[in-house]
Amino acid sequence: MNVFYTNGLRSFTLVLVLALAACAPARQMPDRAADAFPRETARETFAAGYGSIVDKYIDPISIGTVAFEGLRGLSAIDPALIVVRNEAMVALLDSDNEVARFAVPKDDDIKGWVSLTTEVLAAGRSVSRTLKAADVENIYEAVFDGALSSLDKFSRYSGAEDAKRNRARRDGFGGIGIRFRAEDGTIRVTTVMKDTPAAKVGFKANDRITHIDGFPTEAMSKDEIVAKLRGLVKSRVVLTIRRAGAALPLRFEVVRAHIVPDTVVARRKDGVLHLRVTSFNQNTARSAADALRMERQGQGDPLRGVILDLRGNPGGLLKQAVRLVDLFLSEGMISSTRGRHPDSIHRYEAGGSDLAQGLPMVVLVDGKSASAAEIVAAALQDRGRAVVVGTTSYGKGTVQTVIRLPNDGELTLTWSRFIAPSGYAIHGLGISPGICTSGAAGDGADELKTALSGRIGIVERHANWRSVGLYDEERRRDLRAVCPGQRRMGDTELSVARHLFDAIPLYSQALDLSSSTAMASTEPPSP
Repeated sequence: MNVFYTNGLRSFTLVLVLALAACAPARQMPDRAADAFPRETARETFAAGYGSIVDKYIDPISIGTVAFEGLRGLSAIDPALIVVRNEAMVALLDSDNEVARFAVPKDDDIKGWVSLTTEVLAAGRSVSRTLKAADVENIYEAVFDGALSSLDKFSRYSGAEDAKRNRARRDGFGGIGIRFRAEDGTIRVTTVMKDTPAAKVGFKANDRITHIDGFPTEAMSKDEIVAKLRGLVKSRVVLTIRRAGAALPLRFEVVRAHIVPDTVVARRKDGVLHLRVTSFNQNTARSAADALRMERQGQGDPLRGVILDLRGNPGGLLKQAVRLVDLFLSEGMISSTRGRHPDSIHRYEAGGSDLAQGLPMVVLVDGKSASAAEIVAAALQDRGRAVVVGTTSYGKGTVQTVIRLPNDGELTLTWSRFIAPSGYAIHGLGISPGICTSGAAGDGADELKTALSGRIGIVERHANWRSVGLYDEERRRDLRAVCPGQRRMGDTELSVARHLFDAIPLYSQALDLSSSTAMASTEPPSP
């Protein structure tokens, strides 16, 4: 007797019905000529997606599992459509009635599972008005969301439009170089980025854009405004603005350029350089380097410390995190990554020079500091280059690779874990600050005093942190609970940093507490 696997979604009665129907003829398949679904494009897209998942995902997974979960995702479009299988057959049901039945391809047959996916889609469209009316992008999204549903939460599919926005955030875009906010039917410019087309023609903060290429902005959505402001590099856009104090509207013709959003904000106060890094795109390390060089060459009091503020930083490009660390280290290990695919295995070493020339350094983290931000904090802490202040970080210690699909969508797949220089896996654990500010308020003096007076406890915590097994989830939770992750955006952490710079012996003591247990080995702890 054939028994279909239903993963708990169908009742035992339904399983028996399917088993009894196994010998019955399937319903007539739809006429392919009458089906407008783009089969060939779909085959190419599913083949690229399925193949990438099987080849590159961090843990082994079979194409049969991937494709079957993808087909089950069709229920997100039409809940009446159910796909079930046994060892020999895959069946498509519509409200418990069998629509079609197909032979199961071999578990390593990508081409066979791709063909099966398109055939099931065609059969589903023959009986489901909802599926037939669905946009092709919605179908891709349903299938890939289903295919990725059994993987980790950081693996995801982005449709063509979302993928375009993702690429713009990572790599830049053709634009004019402003940030804006919609207010009272007009567009108020909040920021004019330096050295951009908007800055060069004279845009100012608080200018209000009323027309783009002659079209009024009052009825436009934010997405429509962004689409009209962006375009091909060297193309032109005409903007009409109203400016406070100007009697008549102003008209600017702006030539678009390649814009990479600023991710580094630098300011200097009392000899301390505060570098706030909001994320990591392709210009992050260069921007930080430029700020360091400018401040070291500047006039006034000499620098006496650097604060690298990673609070709230969700991460971004791995190589930019490595390059940022390299600005402060002249040699030695930065991080390593390990996965199943050969291209996911890397060892990153410092090979430059310390642009801060050994100045005291504090890194600020909080519960929202993740991924690339954690690579930076872990490397500078383990290498004894900086004191980490704040709360336990997010604990997102995996690396994702992005695969562009034939439909211009993207698959983001987890394919490796990164390892701190002292050898521990950051994923699910995060970074342990040398000075904890969870729940703190005020100038942080009490937190600093408590941390430095509890030397034995801090050294022990860091030793445990660096030796806990990757799969010892209970112990990892217990360690994180010592300094709970929180969102921190006040001045407490900045005040702690300044206290350390004001008393170098305190800074040296805090630095020693954080780095004294860093291991020479770069092998990850055993599970």
